[in-house]
Amino acid sequence: MPDQRPVYLNLVKIHLPVTGVVSLAHRVSGVLLFLFIPFAVYLLDSSIESAQSFERVQQLLQQPLMLLLQIVLFWSLAHHFFAGIRFILIDAEIGIEKHQARIGSWLVLLAEALTVLLIIFMVMS
Repeated sequence: MPDQRPVYLNLVKIHLPVTGVVSLAHRVSGVLLFLFIPFAVYLLDSSIESAQSFERVQQLLQQPLMLLLQIVLFWSLAHHFFAGIRFILIDAEIGIEKHQARIGSWLVLLAEALTVLLIIFMVMS
């Protein structure tokens, strides 16, 4: 009789292919974007109350921890956007071969990295 117990998969020890990493990161970025919505609404609401509250929001967003959070959110947005385009193309049966899927995944990672670096460069200058 085959063993019917659930199998524990240690994702740290499993070496995922680049397509699996992009797929997993797409889900994580979607969750991060969803969880950030209430905070974004709070910041928007606070910033339009008065000139003083706008200044407070600007000062809050200049804190080092908030700058790191912004970078993570920009990464989430960029990754979710580019990986979403890749998945739409896969749904249209474009890039479904193993080699094409691997190239598409690397292009997603490259595009998101360039986008985040461009945003960081534009903010710093």
